[in-house]
Amino acid sequence: MRLALEEAQAAAARGEAPIGAVVVDPVTGDVIARAGNSPIARNDPSAHAEILALRAAAEARGNYRLTGLTLFVTLEPCAMCAGAISHARIGRLVYGAPDAKGGAVAHGPRFFEQPTCHWRPAVERGVLADESGAMLRAFFRARRG
Repeated sequence: MRLALEEAQAAAARGEAPIGAVVVDPVTGDVIARAGNSPIARNDPSAHAEILALRAAAEARGNYRLTGLTLFVTLEPCAMCAGAISHARIGRLVYGAPDAKGGAVAHGPRFFEQPTCHWRPAVERGVLADESGAMLRAFFRARRG
């Protein structure tokens, strides 16, 4: 999760929302991919940290199925990202700060609890949540004013 926080800090330095994601092989400990939020720079509304990390991990693995890997992300994933996590068959999702407004794991649609969800990762919530949340609050406080 510390690496995901580094990606979040780098995203903030680029003027993006400070959200970072890292895909890790829990067997070897190898970092497969890492990314920070980038929708502004890429002019791509889907360029969330999770999506970018999943894309890079799939490319590195040569397979869109990432079964058995762990995704660390600093903020509770939105519905789009939860869908991508499910389609990628991520084995475990670990996230930091909860997102009552846009989150889709513990909030909103609770994506992985839906009967139409075809793959449900193990989920661990609240890892380094205080640090992740503080970074997000500081970023948006500074942007407001």
